[in-house]
Amino acid sequence: MAGKYDELASQVVELVGGPDNVASVAHCITRLRFKLKDESRADDENIAALDKVIKVMHANGQYQVVVGNIVEDVYDAVLAVGGLAAGGSVGAGDAAEAGDADDAPKRPLDVVIDLISGIFSPMLGTFSAAGIMKGLLALFSFLDQEFFTGGSFATSGAYTLLYTIADGMFYFLPVVLAYTASKKFKMSEFNALAIAFALVYPTMVALTSGEVLGSVELGFLGTFSWYADFFGIPIIMPASGYTSSVIPILLMVWFASKVEAWVKGWMPSSMKMFFVPLITVTVSVVLGYLVIGPIATVITNILGSIFSVLFGLPVVGSVVGCTLVGAFWMCLVIFGFHWSLIPLAIINLMNLGHDYILAATIGHSFCLGAVVFAMYLKNKDEQFRGVALPAIISSFFFGVTEPAIYGVALPDKKAFVVASIGSAISGFIIGVTGSSVFMSGGLGMFNWLCFIDPSEGGSGISFMLVAIVASLVAAAIAFAIEFATYKAPAAE
Repeated sequence: MAGKYDELASQVVELVGGPDNVASVAHCITRLRFKLKDESRADDENIAALDKVIKVMHANGQYQVVVGNIVEDVYDAVLAVGGLAAGGSVGAGDAAEAGDADDAPKRPLDVVIDLISGIFSPMLGTFSAAGIMKGLLALFSFLDQEFFTGGSFATSGAYTLLYTIADGMFYFLPVVLAYTASKKFKMSEFNALAIAFALVYPTMVALTSGEVLGSVELGFLGTFSWYADFFGIPIIMPASGYTSSVIPILLMVWFASKVEAWVKGWMPSSMKMFFVPLITVTVSVVLGYLVIGPIATVITNILGSIFSVLFGLPVVGSVVGCTLVGAFWMCLVIFGFHWSLIPLAIINLMNLGHDYILAATIGHSFCLGAVVFAMYLKNKDEQFRGVALPAIISSFFFGVTEPAIYGVALPDKKAFVVASIGSAISGFIIGVTGSSVFMSGGLGMFNWLCFIDPSEGGSGISFMLVAIVASLVAAAIAFAIEFATYKAPAAE
């Protein structure tokens, strides 16, 4: 039975050069991300002209087709009609050619962005859903404490059960990242998962609540303590263990991919099934705890310190930082460079308990939606309005901005600038008030929940109120500017 997007998928596959030209295909929130063996074979103009296609982009070593909120359905259809395997790999017969395509020279920045987006984008939907649940529970707990039963909801079985949905993915984040990283580093997913399981194993996590056998103070890099040893070598761990961490598991899986490839190179075929995993996992876990983990902790602490210093400068730090992030966030999205900041934001959340980067972006989708709405009111062209209305809804309610950026604002140019000005204003308000997010959650209106401080004696919902004001004030200013200056094209 033909699917709803089979025809579109078939046209896209054919116009990118056919299935034999596809080295791999994946997707993020709004884009199909192809790696093509020969990008010159792709027909940009005709792909961009297809119904439901918003824009075609060449970025970060990928051929990107922006289709908006329908991306998952179109991706499934592309796999089906193109005969491509889930996860983006080509058929076995094309493996060698696909490898050649992956080995083509790339700019270092392209490699980094492709790596980060490939690891983080597959899990962002579920990660955001967990964040929304965490935000809702924080809101319900606050309201219950202030107006209803005095806080009994937070100790109820219902809260506990729902909190497993909210916090489970954050707690076991290394396991999720191990799986997605194994795809990028081309190693066995199960070996990578075994390493992550060892990293968050309850007995190892519980070590940090025991007696400290020794400590080393390294100033702004942090205090490094050990609670056990491995044949006399200290097992140095962060005070909270490696749950919810980011960099340690990524470095360990990268190291494990090298070990696995090396072992496969000399291990007899009859022994590979058991001994490749045994050696790979054992070496990676042991060296992970003894060497890689402490190094990763140092890197994490350095990154956290840099942002604390920059955003903590008296008077100007948070104001300038948040204003700049707000102003240029949509530019970063266009080129895919926002992926370089998302892991840093997650590190801030896990390390510091709050984050300024994501907080500064709160207004961009509202400002963009407001600008497009102003254009919608003044432009009576039915084709334009048919593109603009879904883009407005997507920006306001769900924070998905690509349809509005590529379909409306960017072609107009001035509209994109006005939206960026509005986003800068919202970032300025966030910076002036010192607001930050306490969790990573949904986009658009759901993002307001991320500003709720769930800690006892914390800021409660005050930062959420600031975020709402910042979003709406900035959106109103952007709307007013665009409505006053926009001139709809004359009807033909």
